[in-house]
Amino acid sequence: MSELTTDGVLRATDDPYRHDAFLPAPTPQSHAANLMPLPSGALGCAWFGGTQEGLPDITIWFSRLGSDGVWSEPVRVSSDPHRSEQNPVLFPLPNGALWLLYTAQHAGDQDTAEVRVTSSTDEGRTWSAARTLIPASEECGVFVRQPVVVLESGRWLLPVFHCVRPTAGRWRGDHDTSAVLVSDDQGATWHHHDVPHSTGCVHMNVVPLTDGTVLALFRRRQADAIYESRSSDGVHWSAPAPTELPNNNSSIQATALHDGRLALVFNASSAEDATARRASLYDEIDGDSITEPSASEEPAGAAFWGAPRAPMTLALSSDNGHTWPVRRDLEVGDGYCLTNNSRDGLNRELSYPSITQAADGDLHIAFTYFRQAIKHVRIAPDWAGL
Repeated sequence: MSELTTDGVLRATDDPYRHDAFLPAPTPQSHAANLMPLPSGALGCAWFGGTQEGLPDITIWFSRLGSDGVWSEPVRVSSDPHRSEQNPVLFPLPNGALWLLYTAQHAGDQDTAEVRVTSSTDEGRTWSAARTLIPASEECGVFVRQPVVVLESGRWLLPVFHCVRPTAGRWRGDHDTSAVLVSDDQGATWHHHDVPHSTGCVHMNVVPLTDGTVLALFRRRQADAIYESRSSDGVHWSAPAPTELPNNNSSIQATALHDGRLALVFNASSAEDATARRASLYDEIDGDSITEPSASEEPAGAAFWGAPRAPMTLALSSDNGHTWPVRRDLEVGDGYCLTNNSRDGLNRELSYPSITQAADGDLHIAFTYFRQAIKHVRIAPDWAGL
């Protein structure tokens, strides 16, 4: 960690349109940032941290960027000693409260995950006791990664994905599917709607479009391409289909800009760029319980783990996500992710981005840096030709 200045200070760079910061890192590992503008004008960020993903010391952390350009000392939000708590999602409610949703699973078994929620009335300085919002079932765990979306009609959309339990062996992600939970009464009740033919498509990222329809973009377990689905009401979705953009079985995030264009942050890589393959995301903590199958044993459509998680790329679309002609790298590297070990500096991934646009037009992007810290980048519109 000596090369990272994790003091939370947003500093100018050699590029006049860009400022960078590393958020304070109270744990050896930091991963899966989620940014959210807060009612006061501050910017909130939640992520998970601990020793290593899947271990029970992984918990949720929260920090706030104020007008002084410094990220606050992180507050630990969760503390279940028996489960790995992951993938936080921030959601400001209409009544001024702030929700934080996250997952809780046993070890590397994502098929045991449930979604929990805690709330804050002081912009993340203190948090309520957590409750289970979506329990796991006998067939699958349930995960979140992307923000709750409120449509113009007032309808709430909570995208989730199901971590399906295999008939034999441990969870590897081969059969995961996506769905949306829909609420028309501000979260009092939720109705579940599967995305048809979505096996392998996860991290559903919902973006309302200027024409009144809704776009969803997906991470792809098979590490081939980012997939898309479209809806007129947020309930009924087309079957996901590949876009022109690659995906490496790692997270993405998109947002609608003030001028109606879309901005997407992702890793411009796929399985075609891989030099080796992992048996599972959790093969290090599961030990010999998961072994890499031979080519003859590999099931059709198996999840691909180990494709490089780099570069970190920003793409822009002016046609509601049909094409993405403008692309610029935010950070480059080899993206080595055949291990999740950040404590010994073995992991070098740039991954799990989150993006939002501030009132002044600047873009704020946060992402995992070598699983050692969360990096925050603020770029002026001129940086990407906005």
